[in-house]
Amino acid sequence: MPLAIGTCRYIVRFFKLKRSPHRAYVKVALASTVGPHDGDNNTMQEVKDTARALVRIGYDGRVHKTFRGHQARERFENEVRVLRHLEARGCDFVPRLLEAEPVILKIITTNCGIMIEHISEERMKEIFLELESYGVRHDDAFMRNITYRKTDGRLCVIDFELATLLEPPPTDPLSTPAVAP
Repeated sequence: MPLAIGTCRYIVRFFKLKRSPHRAYVKVALASTVGPHDGDNNTMQEVKDTARALVRIGYDGRVHKTFRGHQARERFENEVRVLRHLEARGCDFVPRLLEAEPVILKIITTNCGIMIEHISEERMKEIFLELESYGVRHDDAFMRNITYRKTDGRLCVIDFELATLLEPPPTDPLSTPAVAP
C-alpha cells in the first residue's frame, strides 16, 4: 500500500545482544522509517515529547531538540555549553553539537545511537564516571540517557541540559615549585 506524501511508517525490530564490546548486556530497539521524506518536520521520528522538550530524529539522522517549559533558556544554554566543553576535550561518546538556535531554543546534534532497555547498575555508573573524567557530572544519570552506537558498539551518553561542569581539580601545593622570595 503506497504512503501519502508527508506520512511515515515506522518499523521497529527488537533484538538482544549477548554482550557488547564494552562489557554491557543491552537490549535495544531499532526504528527505521519507511516512506517518502519531503524534508519537513512531519517526516521526523518523534522520540520525546514532554513539557520540557521535544526531541525528533530527522530523515538525515540528526537529532533536533527544542527546549520548552520551566527554565527552557537556562537548560538550552547549559546543554550548549556542556556539549562544546566535551567536544573541546575530545569526548567521543556524546553527541556533537551541529547547530544552536537561541531564538527558538533549538539544538541539532549528531545521533549517538539507539535507546537501550537494559544495563547493569555497575556498568551505568562506570559510564557516568568516565564522563566525569572529561569534567562533566551528568546530574540525570539514568538509563534513559544512555544509548548504544551500533557502528562501534559503544555506549554513549545524551541529554546534558541538567549537567554540571566540574571545576578543575585543585593542584597539590606540595607538587608545585616554590616561588623564590
